[in-house]
Amino acid sequence: MGDSDDALRARIRRAWLGRISGCQLGKPVEVLSMREGHAALTEYLQSVDASPVRDYIPYRAREHVLEPSCRDRIARSEPDDDINYSLLALVMLEEHGRDLTTADVARAWLRHLPAGMTFTAERVAYRILLERAGHSFADGAPPKIDLAECSDNRFNDWIGAQIRADVYGWVCPGKPELAAELARRDAALSHRDAGVHGAMFVAALGAALAEKGADAALEVAIAQIPSDSLAAEAVRLGRSLAGRAEGSARIRERYAALSPVHTLNNLALVVWALYSHLDDFGAAIGDVVEAGLDTDCNGATVGALWGLQGSEIPEQWTRPWQGRVAFSLAGIAEIGVDELIDRTVAVAKRLSAGAR
Repeated sequence: MGDSDDALRARIRRAWLGRISGCQLGKPVEVLSMREGHAALTEYLQSVDASPVRDYIPYRAREHVLEPSCRDRIARSEPDDDINYSLLALVMLEEHGRDLTTADVARAWLRHLPAGMTFTAERVAYRILLERAGHSFADGAPPKIDLAECSDNRFNDWIGAQIRADVYGWVCPGKPELAAELARRDAALSHRDAGVHGAMFVAALGAALAEKGADAALEVAIAQIPSDSLAAEAVRLGRSLAGRAEGSARIRERYAALSPVHTLNNLALVVWALYSHLDDFGAAIGDVVEAGLDTDCNGATVGALWGLQGSEIPEQWTRPWQGRVAFSLAGIAEIGVDELIDRTVAVAKRLSAGAR
């Protein structure tokens, strides 16, 4: 294996380790943060002496805190939709490569994604597919509807598509245009406008970080979405506040009217945390989780992006889950992280060689 192959594998390894660790960090307090708000999250973290967050969060019995992903309780990466969608993107790329279409995404959902593991925009889109796409669509027949109907829902600018986008960036190093386009095709099934633009930006940033410094990569990534879009504004806000302790509060204040699972507020937090701590993995994922809103999604996205541009993920974060990654996809209960890395590298090499 040549040096370039070594570098590719190392980046993808760090991306998987960072994404899984960041997701597991935010997972115990996701429901608490979204249902009870930032004040409740802060109270809990202080009560278990976990502020600032720089390690997995300790457990104290409390409604809306999930025990299995807390410190000293972790035995594996517990099932989570963020990690489900990363594997699903990998599966789709293995089958379709750069020829992936929105219809392929819809078929993959029907084949692999349990309806009970979909939420908000994805659940609406899934219901429309079940009701109107035709019973043979999953096996390759044309849909009986215009798939654009699936994204005509009141959640279509929320965070769902953004959490599905990471892997498209990992497998397209140095090709942010291709990464953004693949993310767009995936996102279009359930999302529109900011919901799509957030996904495109995250994928493009991951691809650009393979070859450029952090600030240059951000400029390349933001160029993949409309400059006057709300998502571009959120990215610029997050970057402008990087390094400022009050940054997360300013972002929550700016987007106070939005759902805690909207694309814009969470995207701004991701950029703020990542660019505040480009040299400190624990601080990057710790601060974005402590900032609240969609804690597991943001921890996962920051963790992966940090891994693409940073050094090794500290063993403190990877040791507890022991390379075990659990899923809630049809027929898949658990896969070792090394297998996920191997498969992702194989897709990236195939796309880099110009294969579909």
